[in-house]
Amino acid sequence: MALVVVCGGGPDHTAYGFRYWHNPGPLVQYLGIDGSLGRFLGFWTVFSNAVYAYSGVENISVAAAEVHCPRRAIPIAAKRIFARVGLFYVLSIFMVGLLVPSNDPDLLRSTGTAAQSPFVIAATRAGIKVVPSIINAVVLTSAWSAGNSGLLNGSRVLYGLAREGRAPAIFKRTSRFGIPYVSVAFLSLFICLGYMTLSNTASEVFGWFQDLVSVSALVNWTIICTVYLRFFYAMKKQGISRDRLPWKGWGQPYLAWIGVFAFILLLLTGGYTTFIDGHWDSETFVSSYINIPIIFVLYFGFKFIKKTKIIPLDQVPVMKFIEIADNNPEPPAKPVTGWRRFNILWS
Repeated sequence: MALVVVCGGGPDHTAYGFRYWHNPGPLVQYLGIDGSLGRFLGFWTVFSNAVYAYSGVENISVAAAEVHCPRRAIPIAAKRIFARVGLFYVLSIFMVGLLVPSNDPDLLRSTGTAAQSPFVIAATRAGIKVVPSIINAVVLTSAWSAGNSGLLNGSRVLYGLAREGRAPAIFKRTSRFGIPYVSVAFLSLFICLGYMTLSNTASEVFGWFQDLVSVSALVNWTIICTVYLRFFYAMKKQGISRDRLPWKGWGQPYLAWIGVFAFILLLLTGGYTTFIDGHWDSETFVSSYINIPIIFVLYFGFKFIKKTKIIPLDQVPVMKFIEIADNNPEPPAKPVTGWRRFNILWS
């Protein structure tokens, strides 16, 4: 739809092309700061918003214990994430950037609905009446899907922590179907926080929760990259070839190191606006940085209470799990036929 409208196929037959890239331009002033610095700060602020949108892409690994042939299924899902991100995020936002000017007042108008979505704004500006309703339905169903995914992954993480003795034992309880119902019920209580958006003042608090999610994602990704680097160098220290793994990512360990530094930089600068003269906001500062001391207290507190130590690289039990995989081969993959050849984007 966006491509057709950009080329002049919309109801008004206006060929938009790249006009909005010239006027008002893709980068605008931010916080009333003039010049290139103001435009750069606006560009940098976008990263925090993008983190919220991308949070959860790593959760496919949590489902490994509940899928058939995980050593084959998880790598396939991981590879397809790149295709989905490229299409649903990068390409779609590129097209929206051609249809919606950066100074459109509706972009920052809090409506509580999908009306402020750039996709809805693009369709409305083009004079297409039915599409905004369709996009509104898509946004609502995707939000439901995201909540369902969060409930699944959060309950499984909590169950795994309980199995390892890092959470109360009650969360280990499962139904006869193997579902950790206590963990699911506990996480379900937080769904009620969604009703906070029904109040104008509570919507601001809900925005703080969004900031907390972004910060949590950065902390999570930093830990993932750090753990992977220890895993990588443990294999190197023990002389284990990465070819022994069911799947190995390319560009390692360099991409992991880039990720660590990038995530830490974004984490430390997430609330930079509070350090600008005249822009101090206690709520923004707390929501942007509260997770940093929390993660250190949890980590070192556990080390202190449980008297555990960091395992040396030459003692990390990598080979133990490789041998488990070798001794329990998965059945051969079934040939992909028919319409399943085109399911790269949704399964």
